Amino acid sequence: MDKMPKWADVILIPLISVLLALIVSGLVVAIIGESPFRAMEIMVRGAFGSAYGWGYTLYYATNFIFTGLAVAVAFHARLFNIGGEGQAALGGLGVAIVLLSFGWPHWTIALVAAILGAALFGAGWAAIPAYLQAKRGSHIVITTIMFNFIASALLVYLLVNVFRVPGSMAPESARFAEATHLPSAADFAGFLGFRGSTPLNFAFFVAIVCCVLVWLLIWRTRLGYEIRAFGHSQTAAVYAGINPTKIIMITMLISGALSGMMAINVVMGEAERLVLDFTEGAGFVGIAVALMGRSHPVGVVLAALLFGALYQGGAELQFEMPAISREMVVVIQALVILFTGALDNMVRMPMESVFLALRRRSEAATAGAAPNPKPLRTDDTRKAE
Repeated sequence: MDKMPKWADVILIPLISVLLALIVSGLVVAIIGESPFRAMEIMVRGAFGSAYGWGYTLYYATNFIFTGLAVAVAFHARLFNIGGEGQAALGGLGVAIVLLSFGWPHWTIALVAAILGAALFGAGWAAIPAYLQAKRGSHIVITTIMFNFIASALLVYLLVNVFRVPGSMAPESARFAEATHLPSAADFAGFLGFRGSTPLNFAFFVAIVCCVLVWLLIWRTRLGYEIRAFGHSQTAAVYAGINPTKIIMITMLISGALSGMMAINVVMGEAERLVLDFTEGAGFVGIAVALMGRSHPVGVVLAALLFGALYQGGAELQFEMPAISREMVVVIQALVILFTGALDNMVRMPMESVFLALRRRSEAATAGAAPNPKPLRTDDTRKAE
């Protein structure tokens, strides 16, 4: 029997965690001599108060949807994929190679090819830690962290020595052809007030489609059932005939492909070229997004929207309140991650006790209100009558 209702686990606990994080963040802002209420108003207005703010919020959220889904898929198999940064970096390399190697006639065809390139490179980078886990017993957390650093160094080398435009000192590739540029929010939703400077682009819809596909995979396919069964109990899964090596490899390949597809939004959609450090920590934020979203695609979208708002609102806060530095904005974001991730049990355990007490009181009240059953008539009672 569950200790609390499903809605409390999915909605109430994350909401309380966020509120606690915001309260502590407000105290930090007050300590440095600024008004926490004005800071909150600036953040909300900066993230949602205009089409410009919405454009950046949804742009960041798109990155976090991809990386959050990647971590969520791995979580279902009890695999902790911390390699989203490296897998996304290699995904960007795949996008650049595909778009620079051929003359694509239209962005729709280029998008399909870029998705394949990003997914293949991201999955390929995740395949090595997956193999080491499945065949050699190496811990997936250690190997994926190591591969983040290897991917970063590899990307720096390639941008400086292979992809850098001759005569340029900037470590970036040549700009992609005009025909490959994805439609921006100004193109498909200009009537809502979006302008050409808004980074939101068609990749947002690709992320939403990935959410639907992940939901179908995990809850509507045999493979998804095997992944969840393996995550609940590896011993029971093996006894049921599920191959651990197969599940580890396939799950990590899917997870790596989703991380790699983040590059569609940044490399193809916004920068329109391969640049250095384009991931900007999205792979690590995806861990918090998956935890807060309870590894469900709907929860991932909502959590990604929250962190997108924190990123955009934090940028506006830094601009309008100079006393709050970039580091302070990072502290606020870190507090949200801390409360929704590492300190989850601090909220969960008291709430479980509350719901358990309410359930027992309800059961006791129901038992007390039940009418006493009518006693059976025996031979002695019949004689007395």
